[in-house]
Amino acid sequence: MLDINKIRADFPILERKVHGKPLIYFDNGATSQTPTAVIDTIVDYYTNYNANIHRGVHTLSQEATDKYEEARIKIQKHFNAKHSYEIILTSGTTESINVIASGFSAILKEGDEVIVSALEHHSNIVPWQMMCEKAGATLRVIPMDEDGSLRIDLFEEMLNENTKLVFCNHVSNALGTINPIEKIIENAHKFGAYVLIDGAQACPHIKPDVQQLDVDFYVTSAHKMCGPTGVGMLYGKQELLEMLPPYQGGGEMIDTVTFEKTTYAGLPHKFEAGTPNICGGIAFGAAVDYMNAIGFDNIQEREHQLLDYATKKLLEIDGLKIYGTSTKTSVISFNIDGIHPYDIGSILDKLGIAVRTGHHCAQPIMDFYKIPGTVRASLSFYNTEDEIDTMIEAVKKAKMMLS
Repeated sequence: MLDINKIRADFPILERKVHGKPLIYFDNGATSQTPTAVIDTIVDYYTNYNANIHRGVHTLSQEATDKYEEARIKIQKHFNAKHSYEIILTSGTTESINVIASGFSAILKEGDEVIVSALEHHSNIVPWQMMCEKAGATLRVIPMDEDGSLRIDLFEEMLNENTKLVFCNHVSNALGTINPIEKIIENAHKFGAYVLIDGAQACPHIKPDVQQLDVDFYVTSAHKMCGPTGVGMLYGKQELLEMLPPYQGGGEMIDTVTFEKTTYAGLPHKFEAGTPNICGGIAFGAAVDYMNAIGFDNIQEREHQLLDYATKKLLEIDGLKIYGTSTKTSVISFNIDGIHPYDIGSILDKLGIAVRTGHHCAQPIMDFYKIPGTVRASLSFYNTEDEIDTMIEAVKKAKMMLS
């Protein structure tokens, strides 16, 4: 059993008040909170060894380089990548996806087919639309079911010799659905298609093993897993990263430069042009350490307890509907008959409760359900049953005020 009080003490922001009420933070799906261990790492960097990396012979540069590359190795080991240079540090999931979309734009041709799922965040839809428009490829969509799961039977029928790429999130940000990515990867590979998995919503709850999954590309963001904003990861199999052209040009990603010709550096630097978010990368490593110290088995068990408790309590409210009822992580998207989700979220905020309202950058899902959006409560291991009870009473109060 986790010592929840001890864990909560690691997160100083949980002590603050909002509108005179104790903060209850249920927007972890957007950004998780940051523990003192990560905050101290950020302060330590700027206090003691702030310098550019990979280029300097002076002590600060060498110290910063060592810490940055140590963080890359921590991330490599966490995701069980075969090589540290298969871990590309980016600004986040969105940039990671765009790196791959940009590379394949130069490789795909007219008549090729690309498949995405109906459960995707806009970040895992728009770059592929842009790529298909540029290359003349066709974008196809795996349909979803009423319970928020994907129609894998229809996906299997969609696959053919023209399928080149398949993109799917590991966990839906809007519904919390855990997708059967093992089956998706296996079936896509039978047709020689490459697979990219968006792990932004999975990595706070699940510890993916990229070699066991045999996934071609896996992407995520640090700020979902107790790290800072502005940094993330692109994992890619070595041979595929070497096959793709660089995403952007500049310093660091070169081997030699003349006005006649430039040759590119090897991995990972080929995809890391310019000065990176050095502090963010180091802090990402600290966040990985923190979550592994708690243990992902413990995190999953605790969050399932919270999910079950909150689901049961919410469903006791007349007129409340939860969207997405298949196997999922600790995300609950709901509406109350006749009340706009924004209005519920506004009242909850006045009571110190942070939830997300709207379409959650997943408009196709909302269109499927024919709703403008939902109230989304996304829970983390540092939340409590008492906080859920407070939210339930707040939802009841909002319903009474708005009905």
